[in-house]
Amino acid sequence: MTKSELVEIIADGYGEITRREAEVVVNEIFHAISDALANGDRVELRGFGSFTTKRRNPRIGRNPKTGESVQVPGKIVPHFKPGKELRERVDHNR
Repeated sequence: MTKSELVEIIADGYGEITRREAEVVVNEIFHAISDALANGDRVELRGFGSFTTKRRNPRIGRNPKTGESVQVPGKIVPHFKPGKELRERVDHNR
């Protein structure tokens, strides 16, 4: 599912809001989650899952084209952990 498909589902499911209003809502939710993660906060959506950040340490990598060793710097990356309800629903629908 793409972001535009999500917007369409929300707009179609709630007749009182337009596609543009649904798009604004979806964008605001994504921006709020992004801003919280950028500030080092944790975002928890009960039943769905939680978004956190994880630190990756610097390491020695390999250039796949040349085989040469390269230094890969440390970084902080977003991480999603699904909630129990989401895990069970996905597993049940297999």
